[in-house]
Amino acid sequence: MSDLRTINIDGRDIDVDPALTLIQACEQAGIEIPRFCYHERLSIAGNCRMCLVEVVGGPPKPTASCAMQVKDLRPGPEGQPPVVKTNSPMVKKAREGVMEFLLINHPLDCPICDQGGECDLQDQAMAYGVDFSRYREPKRAVDNLDLGPLVGTHMTRCISCTRCVRFITEVAGMPELGQTGRGEDAEITSYLGQTLDSEMQGNIVDLCPVGALTSKPYAFTARPWELSKTESIDVMDALGSNIRVDTKGREVMRILPRNHDGVNEEWLSDKSRYVWDGLRRQRLDRPYIRENGKLRAASWPEALELAGTRIKGAKKLAGLVGDLAPVEAAYALKQIVEGQGGAVECRTDGAKLPAGNRGAYVGTATIEDIDTAKAILLIGTNPRAEAPVLNARIRKAWTRGAQVSLIGEAVDLTYDYTHLGHDRAALAKQIDAKHESAEGVDSIVIVGQGALREADGAAVLGHAMQIAEASGSGLLILHGAAGRVGALDVGAVTEGGLAAAVEGADVIYNLGADEIDIAPGAFVIYQGSHGDRGAHRADVILPAAAYTEEQGLFVNTEGRPQLALRAGFPPGEAKENWAILRALSPETGAAQPWNSLAELRRALVKDVPHLAMIDEVTENEWQPLELGKLGDANFVNAVSDHFLTNPIARASALMAELSAMARARAVTGIAAE
Repeated sequence: MSDLRTINIDGRDIDVDPALTLIQACEQAGIEIPRFCYHERLSIAGNCRMCLVEVVGGPPKPTASCAMQVKDLRPGPEGQPPVVKTNSPMVKKAREGVMEFLLINHPLDCPICDQGGECDLQDQAMAYGVDFSRYREPKRAVDNLDLGPLVGTHMTRCISCTRCVRFITEVAGMPELGQTGRGEDAEITSYLGQTLDSEMQGNIVDLCPVGALTSKPYAFTARPWELSKTESIDVMDALGSNIRVDTKGREVMRILPRNHDGVNEEWLSDKSRYVWDGLRRQRLDRPYIRENGKLRAASWPEALELAGTRIKGAKKLAGLVGDLAPVEAAYALKQIVEGQGGAVECRTDGAKLPAGNRGAYVGTATIEDIDTAKAILLIGTNPRAEAPVLNARIRKAWTRGAQVSLIGEAVDLTYDYTHLGHDRAALAKQIDAKHESAEGVDSIVIVGQGALREADGAAVLGHAMQIAEASGSGLLILHGAAGRVGALDVGAVTEGGLAAAVEGADVIYNLGADEIDIAPGAFVIYQGSHGDRGAHRADVILPAAAYTEEQGLFVNTEGRPQLALRAGFPPGEAKENWAILRALSPETGAAQPWNSLAELRRALVKDVPHLAMIDEVTENEWQPLELGKLGDANFVNAVSDHFLTNPIARASALMAELSAMARARAVTGIAAE
């Protein structure tokens, strides 16, 4: 404890780390300091001057507490601890003056501003401002920017805190915003009037302390006090970002990130944030049965009876677990299908993930380990498309000096990396390499699903594990499907993979697997939320809840079980996934022994005990795979279109627009001659 330093804040002595800034020291002491530009995850700008405090014995003027460290304070004349005052008359007068300056050009937009009710400027004007203004000159006005379909701008409200500029530059790694001009003419603008290109641009709406940057799709639809707020888990990728779903009646109005230092910090990808319009479109809201090649609406008893009869009479039954299925649904389907002597499979993309070896299909590293890694090797993955928030974390490690290397497609990851090659030969070469960059430091090997989908996927994984072992690195398997790790945990796998499970099957139960084409011939029972590829091929459709409409357990890419809670109700006659399977089971002649989600979870936890450890990452046993024979193909990334990877995203008009914009940007422009 000797490296701590004592300072006196408002008459109280506290011991703090000398590297902390005064604003952080005050937070530790439980004292609130107002701020607009300071943010703990961004660099210090020190330009809003709202966080002024008085340093006794220092300069005879207020000090910006975000920009001064504790170690810079001088002790008293007799060695007493330095004294900081946060509520003296000097501080109060200074804050009132700063607030008056901030408000001189701010328009009186509060009644029609989307930020109303959750606006830092409103709150701090009430707490630290004055109720009058001495400003009589004409107000300044600024033209609005077009930043694209996600972020709306009202730049006259901007107070130049530069949080958006710092986020886009430092965290997202796409320096498209900046500040031009000086004094009265200073304004935030985009480079050459471009729209934003980042997959994480929606975070600047959260960061903006006023109503200058707002959410375009959510604009003018609801006020914060009208919304019911539900804490949940995102399923657009396998990161398991913590989210808050805000609903008004039965409609999801917006999705916001929740802070979780171990997973997504406080960021959220645009796809996860704005996909909610896909929850309203192309929904399956009643059961259907195919007769004479056409689907017709049916009642639940009729649909369940037909499905149960077909399952009972199947010569070979196969169950497919989709990418967005919660663990409970995968477990219940496994009980039904295997109870009838069938096979169940969750690796619908053909990934060669070894069943039962959790150290190989999850890995040994956590997402948080990326922060301290000094060497990172990416194999067959594009984390910017597969998990943008994880990519921002790798970028953060890179800004702190980490060496990043990539084997696979050369893509723009927003940071520099060493490209070691495109193909399997480059991977084999790493087995014999010296791994000097990883010696004696924290290092991590990240393997994408694109590396594991080909016929030699098991050999690729074996080589990756060998490299991790040789270099003393942690291993992280970057999954693309939110439901995959949980389904692997409950054993929803078949020896021989997808081909072995569906080969010769005359009845296939498809639990939301919309990313595969099922060959003609088999009778298909489809259970899912959207009228996507799976529903088009189905003979019986059982409408199910989406991820915001039921409670569910999801295990993220590092093996952390997390609970998604229900924010709304499914449309029409659609039911929760586990409830459909429970209602179907008596029709197959083997009623499942649970009548509630709690009972199902008890059975699940009895079979797979680590699923009871909510929000904890268990240590996985290291069982290396055989090296096997590598092919000679190039690595191909798993995600070709980041915005259209699942049925909810494909139902979203906004995701379709973003996808079209991304494709247009990818086309190289031709110069006019």
